[in-house]
Amino acid sequence: MKRKYQYRAGSKTVEREYNYIPFRYIIAVMITVLEIALIIGIMIVICLYVPYFYILCYITAFACIIKIIASDDNPDYKVPWVLFVLTVPIAGFMLYFMFYSRKLQKKYIKRLNELKQYDYKKDSTKIEKELEKTDKMAYSQGKMLSEISGSHLFTNTKQMYFSLGEEMLESMMLDLERAEKFIFMEYFIIEEGKLWNGILEVLKKKALMGVTVRVLYDDIGCMNTLPGNYCKTLRKMGIEATPFSRLKGNADSEFNNRSHRKILVIDGKVGYTGGINLADEYINEVVRFGHWKDTGIRLEGEAVWELTRLFLYDYGINVKKSPVDNYELYPESNNITETGYLIPFGDGPRPLFEHNVGKRVIQNMLSSATQYVYITTPYLIIDNDLCTVIESAAMRGVDVRIIVPHIPDKKLVFEMTKSFYHRLMKAGVKIYEYEPGFIHAKSYIADGEYAMIGTINLDYRSLVHHFENGVWMYKCSCINELKNDIDKTLEKSIEITPDMLKTGPITRFIRSLVRIFAPML
Repeated sequence: MKRKYQYRAGSKTVEREYNYIPFRYIIAVMITVLEIALIIGIMIVICLYVPYFYILCYITAFACIIKIIASDDNPDYKVPWVLFVLTVPIAGFMLYFMFYSRKLQKKYIKRLNELKQYDYKKDSTKIEKELEKTDKMAYSQGKMLSEISGSHLFTNTKQMYFSLGEEMLESMMLDLERAEKFIFMEYFIIEEGKLWNGILEVLKKKALMGVTVRVLYDDIGCMNTLPGNYCKTLRKMGIEATPFSRLKGNADSEFNNRSHRKILVIDGKVGYTGGINLADEYINEVVRFGHWKDTGIRLEGEAVWELTRLFLYDYGINVKKSPVDNYELYPESNNITETGYLIPFGDGPRPLFEHNVGKRVIQNMLSSATQYVYITTPYLIIDNDLCTVIESAAMRGVDVRIIVPHIPDKKLVFEMTKSFYHRLMKAGVKIYEYEPGFIHAKSYIADGEYAMIGTINLDYRSLVHHFENGVWMYKCSCINELKNDIDKTLEKSIEITPDMLKTGPITRFIRSLVRIFAPML
């Protein structure tokens, strides 16, 4: 189902078709809502007509509260759930049972164990010793990241930084045309338009030439951008495609644990990642929230191996049968010599990742910085741990600057972002809003030596719920380019002053309320 709409592109008026939410998704959401209502309704009826059953419900609610408090979860996540269970009789603890868990389902865990046959083999001992001699602080950060993410330390990998989506698209098209063996693509959002249609033409051509082409897109992320059966359309073109965690209407955690990753791998030699999805606003072909500012990175060399591994895991848990590949997935690249150390890494739910990987990386960068830390993020919704680390860095004299959008994509989420301004600014953190429009870049840089580019926002969705990925870098050549780009972005941004923080009582109340339940959203 589609409708037409118009938008301004420079001096021209352009007409496009807009996808309604496909019927399959509407049915799945309705089934979920009905399932929840039925379960809670049955419990209420039993409480009313079965003697003393309500006492068992009170005991169950009390047991839930004890379990929540005793868990290893972040206290910021515990508080809203405890409040919810206490204030909403019966429904509170029933929703807790259905939605509290952040762990992967058992069927995914079983498949992941099967997919370990695709793991690459790498001994990083020599590189780690070299880094330890160069900088023990960098070595300790890299060592920790490797331990908690399961990735490895790489060097001799070329990097190319992109300050805009349109720049990265041009490079992607050239590399796609050169593909000889396989193309792996995983994106949170794909939308029919100039960007995707251009890529699709190349993918169809390569598939006809015998190149293995696999496309993985998040089912909820593309709910409003693609037809519900789009994977079948791609399969008819010779492209192996499947949605990530297909929405079926189960009242469990399927609305969490989405794939927010952006990965493109070509022949195992070239890889792309960053904040850029495959939709026209990401290349400023469509103007939605002013100018769309994003960043990306191209890798060439052995560090691409980790992007390949992440894709194979995500693709493998979403198809009925594990793919069998008869070509080399992890080619060596001994002819590449490049300075700097890199760790491409993934992040996601337990038990795949026992720690919040992206959060640890950001905390380490802030804790080790002595001069400055610059951050660009579309959202600023953080827990007390991360907030304290940011404050501590600023209070010990580190120049901490955070750039967020001036034109938001979600007004309620923007109010959550603004609710953190006062506390952070009071500690000396400088907050900027990107005046030309919406900044979607997820970039972090510290002292001109450390940087991270990837898909990780400063919000609960990215730091806790989703499958994410990023590239940690130390003394890489592209870090200077990132720093220069952020400097230019700061020139186009509005620095928030204390006078701008004055609000009325209603706005303060709304921000306080949404802050409480932010970890559950």
